[in-house]
Amino acid sequence: MADGSTSTPTPDDAAVPYSHIFPIGYSNSSDCGYCRGARSGQSRKRFSYYAVATSLTPSFYQKLVDRCWRRSGTLLYRPNQKNSCCPHYTLRLDATDFRPTKDQRQAVNRFNKFVLGEAYSKEAARARPRSREETRRRDNEFDLVARISEAEFASLETPPLPEHNLVVTLEEDTFTEEKYEVFENYQRLVHEEPPDKISRNGFKRFLCSSPIIRETAIEDGGKEKKLGSFHQCYRLDGKLVAMGVLDLLPHCVSAVYFMYHESIRQHNPGKLGALREIALALDAGYRWWYSGFYIHSCPKMRYKVDYSPQYVLDPETLEWDVLDKDALAIFDKQPYVSLSAERRQKALEKEKEEGEQGDGSEKEEVPALVSDGDSMPHGGDEEAFLFHSNMPGVPSLEEMKKVNMDNLLLRSDYAEDCFLASQLVVWDTESIGEYGNLKSRIAELVAAIGPDLVSEYCVDFRRRNRT
Repeated sequence: MADGSTSTPTPDDAAVPYSHIFPIGYSNSSDCGYCRGARSGQSRKRFSYYAVATSLTPSFYQKLVDRCWRRSGTLLYRPNQKNSCCPHYTLRLDATDFRPTKDQRQAVNRFNKFVLGEAYSKEAARARPRSREETRRRDNEFDLVARISEAEFASLETPPLPEHNLVVTLEEDTFTEEKYEVFENYQRLVHEEPPDKISRNGFKRFLCSSPIIRETAIEDGGKEKKLGSFHQCYRLDGKLVAMGVLDLLPHCVSAVYFMYHESIRQHNPGKLGALREIALALDAGYRWWYSGFYIHSCPKMRYKVDYSPQYVLDPETLEWDVLDKDALAIFDKQPYVSLSAERRQKALEKEKEEGEQGDGSEKEEVPALVSDGDSMPHGGDEEAFLFHSNMPGVPSLEEMKKVNMDNLLLRSDYAEDCFLASQLVVWDTESIGEYGNLKSRIAELVAAIGPDLVSEYCVDFRRRNRT
């Protein structure tokens, strides 16, 4: 049980036993940044379930990202892929099977050559010549972990000194002016955002002070693994030139954001950052690299499939499928894709075809498993009710009526300690089918997260923790 303290948990407080989440609800964001220009004048839909986290254990957030959730600062959201102009899909890459392409290898080699400089390379080769065996291995094998850090000053034998001093560090996700300057430059010159849309407060909310608790896990053999949110900072000759915002979770390196100063754009910093994050997943034992949501209709997102093998999370079964050429061909044909539903559809078609062979009758068209209009919102308050939505992978209202939520932990400004949902005065009189009441709000959160995880979090209604 929680200790009853009303102080706000901090990311370093690893003793906090539960994740703390405040439910916002299911709603539409009418402004979609991904198709704003391409679909001018058309209806834009971006329905998601939203919540705010005041603290998250790394293991709990790992389970959330494996159920289509992502975070933006403390805001958690789970998109409805069926009711979106630009459906969001979760991707992950197996770092143990990753083999960099020629273009990716060249990007690393070119940047290393730039950092080291020609003079260093020649003098180092004379002072410490490689054996024929080492040269042959280097020419035939590309060790990503070794090669990506090869030009870092900490990895070099000196003298001689390199032309540039490259230092890459993993730091806490705290705000500094140095970091904000890179963010401001990136948003203004690379993303071409107007200055009035860029602020220190926005940077802090979006990319600093994560609700994920920082911990250190001890792996087999005694190896330490960092967990929590961090900034991977790239400094060249003492100046911060790039930064990756990462959530390090028990089984993955989850990329939140990557930014760089426009002065290094010619070195393919985005590609180098992705490769370094994959190397971190491989070297530190996280295994998986999550590159964030993938939107197939957005050309700027296509680069993600250049890193393989990629797996896509099925929004209906919450299981992983290989994102190969066959899968991408299905994404080309339709905005909403569930590969498990596609397989079921093909099995039905095959069964029907085999059953009709030889009878001479005309074949009937096999109906789609899920109609575009199936369970669609119909406007008004019902449109904002999760149980009247068509969100895949979420229990229905009838299924949720069978879920026992009595022992779900709650926090309130009006009680010093945690208490059970069943202790609410209105708990036995309210119905989860009545939109807007307290019990239905809690049930929506439980459904969006998954009823099997009710013992791992506390529904936090304390107003002061969300300011």
